[in-house]
Amino acid sequence: MIKVSYSPGNLERKWYAKWLENDLFRRKIFPDKTAYTIVIPPPNVTGILHMGHILNNTIQDVLVRRARQKNRSVFWIPGTDHAGISLQIKVEKELAKENKTRHDVGREAFLDLARKWREKHGNIILDQLKKLGVSCDWSALKYTLDPDYYRAVLATFVEWYRRGYIYRGSRLVNWCPVSMTALSDEEVIMREQNSSLYYVQYEIVEKPGTFITVATTRPETIMGDVAVAVYPADERYQDFIGLHCWRPVLRESIPIIADEAVLKDFGTGALKITPAHDEVDFEIGQRHGLAVIGVIDKNGKLNHLAGPEFAGMDRFEARKRVGEYLKENGLLVKEENYVNNVGFSERANVPVEPMLSEQWFLKYPCVEEAKRAVQKGFIRFRPERWEKTYTHWLDNIKDWCISRQLWWGHRIPVWYRKGTDRNEPQNWHVSVDGPEDLENWEQDEDVLDTWFSSAIWPLATLGWPDGEAMEEMGFDYFYPTEDLVTGPDIIFFWVARMIMLGLSLLGDGEKALSDDEISQRIPFRNVYFTGIIRDHIGRKMSKSLGNSPDPLDLIEQYGADGVRIGLLSMAPNGQDILFSEDRVAQGRKLCTKLWNSFRFRQQGGMEGDRSSLAAIIGRIDSSTLEVDDRAILGKLLETMDEFERMMTDYEFSRALQNLHTFFWSDYCDWYIEISKMRTNETVWAVHDLILRQLLLLFHPFIPFVTEELWQGHGYGEKFLGEELLESGDKLRRDLSQIDFGKMAEWIEEVERVLELVVAVRALRAQFGLASRRDVRFYFKADPLAKEIIDRHRRDIKYLLLTQFFDETAEALQLPTTVVALGSIYMDTGSFDMVEEKWRLGRELEQLDRLIEMNQKKLQDKDFLARAPQDIIIGAKDLLAENIAKRKELEAVFLKLSAES
Repeated sequence: MIKVSYSPGNLERKWYAKWLENDLFRRKIFPDKTAYTIVIPPPNVTGILHMGHILNNTIQDVLVRRARQKNRSVFWIPGTDHAGISLQIKVEKELAKENKTRHDVGREAFLDLARKWREKHGNIILDQLKKLGVSCDWSALKYTLDPDYYRAVLATFVEWYRRGYIYRGSRLVNWCPVSMTALSDEEVIMREQNSSLYYVQYEIVEKPGTFITVATTRPETIMGDVAVAVYPADERYQDFIGLHCWRPVLRESIPIIADEAVLKDFGTGALKITPAHDEVDFEIGQRHGLAVIGVIDKNGKLNHLAGPEFAGMDRFEARKRVGEYLKENGLLVKEENYVNNVGFSERANVPVEPMLSEQWFLKYPCVEEAKRAVQKGFIRFRPERWEKTYTHWLDNIKDWCISRQLWWGHRIPVWYRKGTDRNEPQNWHVSVDGPEDLENWEQDEDVLDTWFSSAIWPLATLGWPDGEAMEEMGFDYFYPTEDLVTGPDIIFFWVARMIMLGLSLLGDGEKALSDDEISQRIPFRNVYFTGIIRDHIGRKMSKSLGNSPDPLDLIEQYGADGVRIGLLSMAPNGQDILFSEDRVAQGRKLCTKLWNSFRFRQQGGMEGDRSSLAAIIGRIDSSTLEVDDRAILGKLLETMDEFERMMTDYEFSRALQNLHTFFWSDYCDWYIEISKMRTNETVWAVHDLILRQLLLLFHPFIPFVTEELWQGHGYGEKFLGEELLESGDKLRRDLSQIDFGKMAEWIEEVERVLELVVAVRALRAQFGLASRRDVRFYFKADPLAKEIIDRHRRDIKYLLLTQFFDETAEALQLPTTVVALGSIYMDTGSFDMVEEKWRLGRELEQLDRLIEMNQKKLQDKDFLARAPQDIIIGAKDLLAENIAKRKELEAVFLKLSAES
């Protein structure tokens, strides 16, 4: 039996516990089934649930539950990422409260603190995801610092070092002065900044009193200048090439050189060359054999090479002070406002500092094969527009700085022989387990970039590279995975890297891959890129802006099902989403509507056998079917076909809208109403069939309420999540006793009748006559339309609450509405205008009292504190409905007043 009212909280907790108790989500290998694998994008252990997680994981859950309905053997692998920089920063902040640094406590003690932090906070987000209803195989939960995963990461490093992809070198890197580590290019976010452009004079050594003017945004690095460069063909500077100029701070003679990398249209066309603090300058310096002088240290402060006047200053303070120095010494021509792009550390949110540093780098493997995998459709991007972004990055790819100056993470598996030159590879030992005589070696202090470990996620979560673990996890059965759901902002960080690593690591890497090899090694077949969730004015949602609701508050208020379906309904295919809590409220209302439709069926009696689809169909007597029954069944089949097509194309929002329209408009507003006049077994069997299919179709989106209704209505002994969803074609075959040859005609006929009812209802509403049963209507129609009206006249009169619906041969001078079936006239003489106006006035007064009472209740702090959320939501909904109703009645009242 189904309870009177829908209350999602207890219901959702009950069913999630039952699903887990019965191992409903655990992977199983069935040789006769096709595998469906999906890996969760591992959330940071430092994270908590936000709206992006809600959207991403809801889409994954929809895909996973739908795969089960299609008889696939499903494995959804959950897990978390160790969040290298993020977690280390959090622990260091805790130490700072005690005036300590990580160096004060030592590496092992620091790592112990980090592990304890992770144990306390690490699984919070996973517990929150369970409230959302995600159906992961929690027995396969993976963490990137689990021992087996840790070894897989080190094995990846060792294998690529062996193949020559990984090397150690001194190069310019992005340095974060807060996190105190190098960053990859992808971890640097370019932001537009309001800066200043300083025009600085450099005096020509060979021509005293003659100057070359350089424009720069970074005067604090002048002390590291080793040359001034101009474009080779720039006529302004032909006489200066080969000469020297005086560096204006820490005066020293530096050469004037020519290089094609100089942009002659920027500033003055002359570029100061500071190889230690700019990537372009570094490359120019390499070509010309210039020295590298770094004047900014790892803390973002100027060092001793900047000279005693500036040493120890913060880089931004030094920028201002050097500008003042140049002005005081007559070397600053001018300073002007300038807007430029500055690289910021993604995690620490401070400008990065280009810095020469000894680091480990990876030359990306299988770049061409990774492009071919997408270009040839072995991997499909949805939406397809992201293919261009992906290919452009691969075409311009640079070696990846994979070492991080952190302690939290996967320590680089390289040891250096004590007392020897670390720059000589013959003094290195590279392995997963380290050298046997460990006492004679020192391990590299750095750890690997967190994204390096995430890049093997589809492989390592399935046991790679351990053969026994791979067999136990079913690697050959579950790999490659099917779908990846992620955001386009990590297409380079994660998606592209997983593709290249998967293609490389599953072979020996010694030869180019064939198309067959690519199709077998890809980590996933489809990538669905979600949009960014924005507020009503288009801003990206974030805690710092205070424009993002707490997802758990939404779940508490509207239920997980309401949040899931509400969010998906506003999420067009891969486009950004303008969040609206009203849509979430509508999601809750849809669940309530579904609940109430089952309550109607339950109260109708004539239970019948609902234990299987065949049992329900067996109760349908085709000889008693009317056009309305045939049309609703035909519309169901049409809806199922469209739903299948849209879901196959990953058009979740459109599929939902299509399903919503059938359920709300065709079934609830039409079929339920007309079937109240017929109570035979066939009609109730049609209801049972439609409701059964609706539960199956809605289940991936709203799993909790559909499970409750499935069990409460006796649709079988299995869980709904274990039931297969029939295709439209199979259901047509099962309904073979019904000739669907005229299905299109039945549907069109019913739609025309429904159009008539809606139009006449609107006409009545204009005059405030929706509840009056004594209003007389006339229709004027051609013979074919009259035949249709006659066939449905009983239904029309019932739905219009009238006993009078008669034919007329002439056009009447009465309020009229024109529909496809003809003209419909309303006899305004059949009711008393004065009396109707008086009635409306009384109704308006009553609504005013109700509105005032509701408003006072919702302003009562005691009521808001004590009342359950369901009651508060109901009060808000009632107030909104009464306000809307009053507005409509007032418009009718004014219309009647004008006509009387």
